[in-house]
Amino acid sequence: MFIMMNNNSNLQYRTSFIKSTAQELGFFDIGFTKAEFLEDEAKKLDLWLNQNRHGNMDYLTNHFDLRVDPSKLVPGAKSVICLSYNYYSEETQSDLEAPKISQYAYGKDYHKVVKKKLKRLLNIIQEKFGQINGRCFVDSAPLLERDLAKRAGLGWTGKNTLLINKKKGSYFFLAEIVLDLELQYNDATIDHCGTCTKCIDACPTNAIDEGGYVLDAKKCISYLTIELKEEIPSEFKNKMDNWMFGCDICQQVCPWNRFSTVHSEESFIPKQELLKKSKKEWLEITNEVFNRLFEGSPVKRTKFEGLKRNIEFLNKK
Repeated sequence: MFIMMNNNSNLQYRTSFIKSTAQELGFFDIGFTKAEFLEDEAKKLDLWLNQNRHGNMDYLTNHFDLRVDPSKLVPGAKSVICLSYNYYSEETQSDLEAPKISQYAYGKDYHKVVKKKLKRLLNIIQEKFGQINGRCFVDSAPLLERDLAKRAGLGWTGKNTLLINKKKGSYFFLAEIVLDLELQYNDATIDHCGTCTKCIDACPTNAIDEGGYVLDAKKCISYLTIELKEEIPSEFKNKMDNWMFGCDICQQVCPWNRFSTVHSEESFIPKQELLKKSKKEWLEITNEVFNRLFEGSPVKRTKFEGLKRNIEFLNKK
C-alpha cells in the first residue's frame, strides 16, 4: 500500500538516509545546516582580515561574498551537509630529535581521499532522491568550513580556533556538500573550553590571543612551515619546537583529545620509512627521496625547497 508522507516525514527520512549512508562510507560525524548568509561570521572574518592576521594568504580575501554565503555556491541551495573524517594516529616518528611532521600529513592527500567519498555520497543522494544539484568541498573553495560545521552541531570553535567535538576531539578533516535539497537541521554546539588555557600556554610562538579564539596566522608554525614562501623570520628561531611541516601542539595539549580514537583509513597510514628517518637523514634529504617519500602526500605542497628551508631553519646555529 502506498503511503503519503507529510513534509516533516520526508525531511526526517532524507536526513536519516544521508546520515546512515555517510557513516557507511566511513565519515566520522555528520550534521546539517541551512545554506544561508553567515552574518556574525562575516563580521568576524572581515575584522580578522583587516587586522592582517592572515599574513600572505591573500586568497582568503578573494570571493568574500561567496565565503560567507554558501547558498551562492549552488543555484537554489537549501542545505549544507557538514561531515568530519578522522585522521588520528598513535604512530610517531622513532627518532625523537628528527624534525616533525603534523599527523594530518602522514598519509595520502586528504583532499583526494575525502573528496572521492564525498562525491560517492552525492551520487547516492542523487540516485535516491532524483534531480539534486550539489557540489562537494574539501578545503577546496571559499567556504567557512569550521563555522558551518559548528552550526551543524559537529563541535564548537575552541580557544585554539579549531573545531572540537566533545566525544571525538579535534583530529579530523572537515568536508561539505552544498545542495538544493531541504533537510532537517541540527542545533549548534555550545562551547566547552571553559577556563582551560592549555593551548594558549603551550603555543611556543604566541600565535593564539591571550583570551583565545583568535589566531594570528603570521605567528603560527603551520603557516610558517607551509604557507609562507619567503624565509622564516629570525624572531622564530628556537621557537618552532622542531616542526618542519605543520604543527600539532595545540591539539596535543587539548584535554578533549583524550577521546580521540585511531582512524581506520588505509590511505592515511604513514610509510614506515617516514617514521624511521633519523635527524641526520632528514638533514641530508635529496629531491629524489622527497619525491618518492611524499608521493601523493600533502607535504608536496611545500615542495622540496620549502621543506629543506624548514629543516635548515630548525638547525641553524
